[in-house]
Amino acid sequence: MNKETLEKLTEIYGDAFYILDTEQFRKNFSELKNAFSKIYDNFNIAYSYKTNYTPKLCKIINELGGYAEVVSDMEMEIALRVGVKPEKIIWNGPYKNYKKVEELLLTGGTVNLDSVYEIDKIKDISKRNPEHTLNIGLRVNFDIGDGVISRFGFDIESEDFKKALRLVKETTNINLIGVQCHFATRSLDTWKPRAERMLKLLDGLNLNPSHIDLGGGLFGKMDESLKKQFDTEIPAYDDYAAAVALLFAEHYKNKADKPLLLIEPGSALVGDCMQFASRVVNIKDVRGKAIATLLGSIYNINPTLNKKNPPIKVYAMGAKQTNYTDLDFGGFTCIESDYLYRHFNGKLAQGDIVVFGNVGSYSVVLKPPFILPNFPVIELRGNGAELIKRGEIFDDLFHTFEF
Repeated sequence: MNKETLEKLTEIYGDAFYILDTEQFRKNFSELKNAFSKIYDNFNIAYSYKTNYTPKLCKIINELGGYAEVVSDMEMEIALRVGVKPEKIIWNGPYKNYKKVEELLLTGGTVNLDSVYEIDKIKDISKRNPEHTLNIGLRVNFDIGDGVISRFGFDIESEDFKKALRLVKETTNINLIGVQCHFATRSLDTWKPRAERMLKLLDGLNLNPSHIDLGGGLFGKMDESLKKQFDTEIPAYDDYAAAVALLFAEHYKNKADKPLLLIEPGSALVGDCMQFASRVVNIKDVRGKAIATLLGSIYNINPTLNKKNPPIKVYAMGAKQTNYTDLDFGGFTCIESDYLYRHFNGKLAQGDIVVFGNVGSYSVVLKPPFILPNFPVIELRGNGAELIKRGEIFDDLFHTFEF
């Protein structure tokens, strides 16, 4: 990345665009899988589509042998269109389109039940299709000591959970293929408790599912400047593996049938695989405060609004720069709180390009169509660039409206 490259890119794609790095994505997948597999060999990754469902990334996961973890019929359709076989699709989430759920189940996919309302729906599907075996998983919820009451899954102490167990045990054409949990906290010290509780639960119920899924919630790779903004140590892939895979290796060392251990990372794989480049439109002084306006917004790089400054690099594009102290980068929207970066110290000029790192997680999929459509996604290839997603236009946003 340099001034000359950016000049060429802006001529083609405009003054704001995402830059994707699929080689880093492949590397992250391989490193994470190897970290677990070298300790517990029956392991795989189910990539969280919702984190970044760029089809090229989803296709890479499939090529590398991973699973697709989806939470909507839209994401299921993405998986099927990039060539994922139904048996490697796992459908989670608190709401499901049961017409599409039935399609997935009848072709061999897995559906994890999250709540009691789903029991009758699965019963109906099983009765209508007695010749098909349905792969059903149960999403469970228990205390892992993180101080959070998760809203996902069956409370293992509840009557609803007992009903779900009766469903899978008493329905002849249901195969309890897996048990899954999901906790949003990414802290390393919550991973061993979730694995311990899961193994204890399965032993107590005398269940031997084909796979045990510990969900997502892992930190990924990030720049040191970003790490310093967290109030916890950022673990490496090997740290998570040591906390979980060792438990599984020990628990199943003398057993003939080892279940498949699954995890569902999103940010841990894609977080550092995308950058966002944006032109400085204007720099002004407001009562002694320097504010630069960019063609881009907080919703392009950090739609979860976590108030952390991403890694940043300024590329001088020719105009005379001024040295600034405590400058804030504001976005193009009319929202007062739309700041992409606070407290910048360094040289800057109108027309410069600012490149933000670690924006691969949720940015593209969660950016709202607010004021401007979303920007292109490209990948640098040799001396050129591959268009991964064209910039959105008026008709993309408004063809469903009646004028």
